[in-house]
Amino acid sequence: MSATPDARYAPRPGPLRRLLPRPWTALWLWLAWLLLNQTLATGHLLLGAVLALVLSRWPAARRDDAGHPVARGGAWRRAAIAARLAWVVLHDIVIANLQVAKLILGPREALKPRFVWVPLDVRRPRSISLFAGIITMTPGTVSAELSDDHRHLLVHGLRVDDPDALIAEVKARYETPIRELFE
Repeated sequence: MSATPDARYAPRPGPLRRLLPRPWTALWLWLAWLLLNQTLATGHLLLGAVLALVLSRWPAARRDDAGHPVARGGAWRRAAIAARLAWVVLHDIVIANLQVAKLILGPREALKPRFVWVPLDVRRPRSISLFAGIITMTPGTVSAELSDDHRHLLVHGLRVDDPDALIAEVKARYETPIRELFE
């Protein structure tokens, strides 16, 4: 006797669930589209909805050799990590805006711009993209280049007193939670 139930007797999803297998993903994609385009025009509402429907159907879960989803930790734990990362990023954006305004309005000697190569522990393309994007969103820092081997990210800082401190800060605040979420 097989340990897995026969596929013929498995409950079938309803028509709405077949059309929209991941409703929350579709909603977030649609909202992101509208926020990025900064409009509520009918064309953007419809195009965003179509894109959200299509992209939310994209299979995102990793699967083992038998085709079963592979768990990457508890959903609640990952949600807590994502919420904490979002809070840290929003907090850092607000604080960095104030610091950059102070630097720009202050004496020119306060500026100490510098490029720093940050070694990467994350390896997946989406993890690297998210890490680079967060650095760029935070005022005063910009992701400038990814090395050919994808092991280092070139970051420009508006005021860099200690390159090692900058590296340690971005790795601890952003890269570690990203690695916990996606690696």
